[in-house]
Amino acid sequence: MVNPTVYAIPAFALLIGLEAWLDSRAEARDYNRKDALTNIAVGFGSVVWGALFGIIHGLIYTAVYSLTPLRAPVDVWWSWVVLFLLDDFCYYWFHRFSHEIRFFWNFHVVHHSSNHYNLSVAVRQSWFSGVAHWVFYAPLALLGFPPVMMVTVHALNLIYQFFIHTNKVKRLGALEYVLNTPSHHRVHHGADDDYLDKNYGGVLIIWDRLFGTFTGETHAPRYGTVQPLTSFNWLWINTHAWAETYQAVKQRKRFSDKLRCLFGSPNMKF
Repeated sequence: MVNPTVYAIPAFALLIGLEAWLDSRAEARDYNRKDALTNIAVGFGSVVWGALFGIIHGLIYTAVYSLTPLRAPVDVWWSWVVLFLLDDFCYYWFHRFSHEIRFFWNFHVVHHSSNHYNLSVAVRQSWFSGVAHWVFYAPLALLGFPPVMMVTVHALNLIYQFFIHTNKVKRLGALEYVLNTPSHHRVHHGADDDYLDKNYGGVLIIWDRLFGTFTGETHAPRYGTVQPLTSFNWLWINTHAWAETYQAVKQRKRFSDKLRCLFGSPNMKF
């Protein structure tokens, strides 16, 4: 099943180029040439791997959909609105677990490992996250939403998120109370202690406000991970967290401790 976000790639490329040009004119230093090229290369790799996982996900969602007698109508507007809210709710929990459980963080850290913040960071995505993230969305198929409908709505969610990876937009007034905005997402990418593990929303910020994970932007963040990654090696960017976890697991003698290394908090001291 082809992810519709693929069709947005030309627009993404144009906007990244435009933002980089504006950045150079203003000498804002949001862009580092080598980092941006790395982000784009990693992004193309995620498209290739995403195509493979998309086929697998399509088969999984179709199988789950066939198990339920429920059928959500495709030809009424409210059905799409309900799915949009449910998809964004699922994204919040997928995203939150990706910060709270090392197994999921080892995929998601790819997106956070750039030490800069700009539109090119939006496409810096894990090559292998398709192994696990489908489990958060399969319940939507069980509720009777057709797989093609699910993929379409989720793609729109991800396309929206591309635009919030920028320093060029400051605040959006009253929309800040409802939407995930560039300001809120800058906080999410911050490695500062007061910004860590905040603002998980996709399109909406209401879930963070509801579940106590919201923090407003009070100062310019330091971007990247707590322990900065300085490598520009595409494969290492996607695998370094797994290598570190493997070493931690190998050092533990008790099986329960090994499990905690894999499924405990990424912040757990090994």
